[in-house]
Amino acid sequence: MLNASELRKGIVIELNDKLYQVVEYKHIKMKRTALAHVRMRDIIGGHTIEQSFQSNDKLVEAKLDSRGMQYLYNDGGLYFFMDLENYEQIPINASQLGNSIDYMKEGMMVEVSSYKERILGVEIPITVDLIITDTEPGFKGDTATAGTKSAKLETGINIQVPLFINIGDTVRVDTRTSVYLERKS
Repeated sequence: MLNASELRKGIVIELNDKLYQVVEYKHIKMKRTALAHVRMRDIIGGHTIEQSFQSNDKLVEAKLDSRGMQYLYNDGGLYFFMDLENYEQIPINASQLGNSIDYMKEGMMVEVSSYKERILGVEIPITVDLIITDTEPGFKGDTATAGTKSAKLETGINIQVPLFINIGDTVRVDTRTSVYLERKS
């Protein structure tokens, strides 16, 4: 249990049988009391709500479990991950993975978060190295700042890359923004 005055950005609470992560927190002082005005994101539903609490209101803090797992393969709409400690394999539905699917390749290490044995989602690394499978040919003399072209990565996602990038090149991509960062040797 924690008081509403102890809320901070990033804390996960259980409210009305749902899990919410605090996105924004504002402490408002009034004449006789103080309020905590909070904007929260429903972890499962994805929508945001705003709510005010008295500073002495008691809230249940949700302790999420997070463990490192290895992505193995996908079979239709299910993606299989293996716990490296006990070699248990768990399937996760594609809808729970969101945009992470665009960057996952077999063998990749990820963090799987759960609450009371229920899988909430997967956190992938901030950057990943992927191979270019399709793009227009590069031309000698093109530089990194001359322009960009579309390129398809080994996971199937399309991103913009500099003109000198060719098929078979390995590039580093920011998974938060889908932006090309650099070419790897």
